[in-house]
Amino acid sequence: MSGKPRLTYLNGRGRMEPVRWLLAAAGVEFEEVYLETKEQYEKLIKDGLLLFQQVPLVEIDGMKMVQTRAIMSYIAGKYNLYGKDLKERALIDMYVEGISDLMQMILMFPFSPPDSKEKNLESIKERATNRYFPVFEKVLKQHGQDFLVGNKFSWADVQLMEAILAVEEKVPDVLSGFPQLQVFKTKMSNMPTIKKFLQPGSPRKPPPDAHYVETVLKVFKK
Repeated sequence: MSGKPRLTYLNGRGRMEPVRWLLAAAGVEFEEVYLETKEQYEKLIKDGLLLFQQVPLVEIDGMKMVQTRAIMSYIAGKYNLYGKDLKERALIDMYVEGISDLMQMILMFPFSPPDSKEKNLESIKERATNRYFPVFEKVLKQHGQDFLVGNKFSWADVQLMEAILAVEEKVPDVLSGFPQLQVFKTKMSNMPTIKKFLQPGSPRKPPPDAHYVETVLKVFKK
């Protein structure tokens, strides 16, 4: 092994995309293995590589880690993106959990039945503009700093940036009422590691299409 973290998942966003974002933001190169068949997935389970029979799987520092939250906590701690003390870590956790709730809606959206898509899109827009983005707009305004926690780049900033771009793909003007978040997005986009990740040809995955949905259903079908 090259020493680079090795990510096993499908060739698409899903639950691995926040992991890719976090590693990229930390400036860490990684390798990827893509699951394309049910047999590949079943072999991972049979070989005992998936503790709870679920991917993502990230091999890092001699560990075979599953569960997205645990993987990301480890990466954030390892690369100094997890605050300076317990209080900052608690804030980061709180913000990350909130953003994860919004991202869960986006994650499930491509799998909505056609007659529910419009309703689900409205739900994403409503939650983003009324419940989640106002929180971060207020936090940034109140402390007047560039970052969400401790005036230092953290996992929470990475997660928020990913969420902003994911919602904008579906609701392009979603930030129109959030001037602080507009500034935040511009600053984040210009951070060297994130700027690199946003360029064509980076490991960032495109929005899920019909082929991705089909592959997910094929690999994980019961």
